Amino acid sequence: MIVNLLVGGPTSDWPTDLADHLLNPASADEVWVGADYGAVRLIKAGIRPVLSVGDFDSSSEKEIELVRQNSDESVIRPKKEDVTDTMLALRYIISDLDFEKIVIYGATGARLDQLLSNLFFVLMAEFKPYCEQIEIVDRWNHLNFYLPGHHKLAKLPSTRYLAFVGLNAVSDLHLYDAKYQLAGVDFAEPISLSSNEFVGDSTSFSFDSGVICTIQSHD
Repeated sequence: MIVNLLVGGPTSDWPTDLADHLLNPASADEVWVGADYGAVRLIKAGIRPVLSVGDFDSSSEKEIELVRQNSDESVIRPKKEDVTDTMLALRYIISDLDFEKIVIYGATGARLDQLLSNLFFVLMAEFKPYCEQIEIVDRWNHLNFYLPGHHKLAKLPSTRYLAFVGLNAVSDLHLYDAKYQLAGVDFAEPISLSSNEFVGDSTSFSFDSGVICTIQSHD
């Protein structure tokens, strides 16, 4: 099952086809989860989330009641915790739902602090084992996460650029067949190897330790 998670980022950064996707699912085997104001947007778009999670501090009482009445399950947390609404939603997804993939929308936007939070959470012990099943998608970017090993990444039709982002120290990174290649390079600190490109329809890479985020993007 595919779990689509909509969080509260600006609608201006949504993929251009997301509004249509809300009403016309790509697969019968997919469900929607809303985090904070993302849940309100789902319900107003005619979607009944299987789960809505958040403190809803930016929602009115009427909107909170709308969430309670139109979600299969709702978790209205009464106070701030040590995790964001996105992380809390992921915690419930991982514990309660049988999923193959989690696709997160609305996780990017004007707030850089929230963007970084939504990028680095995969390093946390409770989420790291599932990071290869998590994707983040916005209007310009498609992010995937990888644990050590050998990987093959397919090119998305709408993207031009490719980046390899070491979220922590990465060892023995090989980029085999991208436009710009590497042969066994170590990086002691986080780094973004940006503005690479596919040569064909896919590219292969490997590394021995760390966590890597790939970003396919277009202007």
